Amino acid sequence: MRWRALATDYDGTLAHDGMVPAEVWAELTAARAAGLRLLLITGRVLPELLQVCDRLELFEQAVVENGAVLYDPQRQRQQVLAEPPPPDFVQTLHQRGVHPIVTGEVIVATFQPHQDTVRQVIDESSLPLEVIMNKDAVMVLPRGVDKAFGLKRLLEQLRLSPQEVIGVGDAENDLTFLELCGLRVAVANALPQVQAAVHWTTPSPRGAGVRELLQRWRQGQLDALREGN
Repeated sequence: MRWRALATDYDGTLAHDGMVPAEVWAELTAARAAGLRLLLITGRVLPELLQVCDRLELFEQAVVENGAVLYDPQRQRQQVLAEPPPPDFVQTLHQRGVHPIVTGEVIVATFQPHQDTVRQVIDESSLPLEVIMNKDAVMVLPRGVDKAFGLKRLLEQLRLSPQEVIGVGDAENDLTFLELCGLRVAVANALPQVQAAVHWTTPSPRGAGVRELLQRWRQGQLDALREGN
């Protein structure tokens, strides 16, 4: 198999507490120079991502807001893929004591333990929204919008087959896009349900695990990982 692209989550996969070690950036830079196309997939809203990710231009494209928005770091252009919830939805969450609330172009996000209140407001309003969990984060998006949705749209635009893509992640909201990829990888700190759903789990956590994955890519060992050898 010719592996043409890496689709990687950010927090908990590349980054720890929002920061990516220099040696991980160096490995990504070398992989890009060797012809691997780098795609970032994150639940973060773009302003947050720009604050913490100081090498975003290394990625050809980014999927942000957990699949709702595409961002081109080179052209600094974004493409919104879905409609946001109405303003009164966020107002109702505030009135019900949900705090803090982060809003993006589409996403509305908060943290545990507010997931039950958020679901109740969605049910009462009959809005076509769903809750997606990301460890402690509680994300609200239109039904059907998730990381796989955003990645599919991106791959269509880039004329890449999902079977040519290596996917790597750590949390439950990564499962949909990992299932789309030809090779599914979890870093060592990934949740058990993520590790159970992939072809290979890296020996090391977070960015160090991504480095191990890229080193195996350079050595031509990824087909063996997919076959379980």
